[in-house]
Amino acid sequence: MKIAFVVNDVATEESYYTTTRLAMAASNAGHETWLMGMGDFGYEPDGSLRARARAGASKRYRSHERYLEDVQLPETEQQVELHTFDVVMLRADPADDSGAAWANNASVAFGDLMSSCGVLVVNDPTTLAKALSKAYFQHFPESVRPRTLISRDQPRISEFVDELGGKAVLKPLQGSGGSGVFMVNRKERPNLNQIIETLSKDGYVVAQEYLPQAKDGDVRMFVMNGEPLEVDGAVAAFRRTRGGGEDFRSNMSAGGKAVAVDVTDEMRGLVEAVRPKLVADGMFLVGLDIVGDKLMEVNVFSPGGLGSCLSLYDVDFAPAIIRSLERKITMRSHYGPQLDNISLATL
Repeated sequence: MKIAFVVNDVATEESYYTTTRLAMAASNAGHETWLMGMGDFGYEPDGSLRARARAGASKRYRSHERYLEDVQLPETEQQVELHTFDVVMLRADPADDSGAAWANNASVAFGDLMSSCGVLVVNDPTTLAKALSKAYFQHFPESVRPRTLISRDQPRISEFVDELGGKAVLKPLQGSGGSGVFMVNRKERPNLNQIIETLSKDGYVVAQEYLPQAKDGDVRMFVMNGEPLEVDGAVAAFRRTRGGGEDFRSNMSAGGKAVAVDVTDEMRGLVEAVRPKLVADGMFLVGLDIVGDKLMEVNVFSPGGLGSCLSLYDVDFAPAIIRSLERKITMRSHYGPQLDNISLATL
């Protein structure tokens, strides 16, 4: 299998990133494995798709650090023909390049072109284009979502916060990773208009019901092919506790810590509730962020945390993800174009 992982920038990848773990697992399984950045694509006048890409050595690696060192060597860079790949996994995070407008949809735009050439692209790029906005989250069942308002109308947002009892979470419609997220309570109420003004400068504001259980952090659960990612009885899930001080966010990038969690029937019920939408949208691998009996977010671009799962449960989930992709390529060899990208992505 010939597989590529699309990241924001190969030069800035870290050895502990989930993408690095997936790429090394693919390489160690004997697959031709490449990494490329969002700025490395090219559409040629003859209609062909090319990219500057890098690969490690043809050997079995024991260390993610050594693997990434080899991949990041400048001399490994080559021009590759994208139509020759079996699988391309889009793992670029638009929030990391929020300052560069061109980068927001580069990987999904080229992913769509690759898909039209017969390459399996996951997650499905046509749906990822819709998910660039947090409005995508509103397509999931209302029963699993906190009460939410999306608006740029300052009086309406203030009114909605009052409807919620004066306590709410405000964040930008675009972005992730806990950036630009505010919690408003009665103490912060005098600053509400200023917060709304700050957020609305960059677009729409998401005002969301604050869930009291969030004080204990949230649970990140990996879902693959619409089912909890499970290996040898262990589920790829962990609780992210809050960062220190007054920071209420539990994102790892915001200082949260990972601890083991027992996956409950209630959590599995949330997965079951969103499974039809994930499958219909060709979402091969996603991360659900769970607080109590609600979903706070569905990360469809670059869910992270496989390293935390390995540390907590001594289970490496990356090979199982690669095996699922192998299975899809076998299916495509049997059925050819009868299976479109969305259908194959979650089979």
